[in-house]
Amino acid sequence: MSHLSEFIQLVLIVGIVWWFYKRLIRNTSSEKLVRGIFGLFLLWVCSFICSALHVDLLGGFFHWVALFLSISLIVVFQPELRKFVALLGSVQGWRKLFFGKTEALQQRDTSSLDAVVSAVEYMSSKHTGALIVFPSTLDESVIERKGVHIDAEITSELLLTIFFNKTPLHDGAVIIENNRVAYAGGILPLSQNNLNWKYGTRHRAALGMSEASSATVLVVSEESGDISIAEKGRIAKYDDLKKLRAKLEKVMKL
Repeated sequence: MSHLSEFIQLVLIVGIVWWFYKRLIRNTSSEKLVRGIFGLFLLWVCSFICSALHVDLLGGFFHWVALFLSISLIVVFQPELRKFVALLGSVQGWRKLFFGKTEALQQRDTSSLDAVVSAVEYMSSKHTGALIVFPSTLDESVIERKGVHIDAEITSELLLTIFFNKTPLHDGAVIIENNRVAYAGGILPLSQNNLNWKYGTRHRAALGMSEASSATVLVVSEESGDISIAEKGRIAKYDDLKKLRAKLEKVMKL
């Protein structure tokens, strides 16, 4: 009976932790923090197992590595910890925990989508080249150079300024994280596949990024003004703005 009670308690704990993670942490900057904590937890478990088995040297090694990384974790993830604690200390954070996204948050997300579509439509009409990356998770090893760190709200004015052909960052990629402009002027890996002659360097970079990662990449052609999206090693043109908006809505997880 006691074993059944312990099993039920364990299931409840796992369920509560998963619900908490899904509501407040998943697809946020704090997700990296949770992965780090989980890795540290495994190290501590290994140290305890080694100590119990009297493998003292290996257990001591795991213990000191875990201790050192625990201290480092607080320093490295200080911004994420600050944001996370601030979220838990706000009414909006607890509303998100129990009721999901608030109306204000939904409006902000919709504004981000509107800004992207508006900017892309304008750049297409003016034949302004653009490259925008929407990574599900940012794999830094794939990107040759992330560019300049910005961390700003997505606005059409910001995107148009970045891709204006007189600015130093216009040839690089804008990287979107958590529905914010995280980086500008990024250098992406180029696809080695044989592409149609009408595709230039931006399309090759968009396709290369989609081949090497799970990212979705939007590209506006400087020559034709065509709007295309590269995903899973394939590139497709979007002439209909309604279809483009629907696609970006899924990509931005709104």
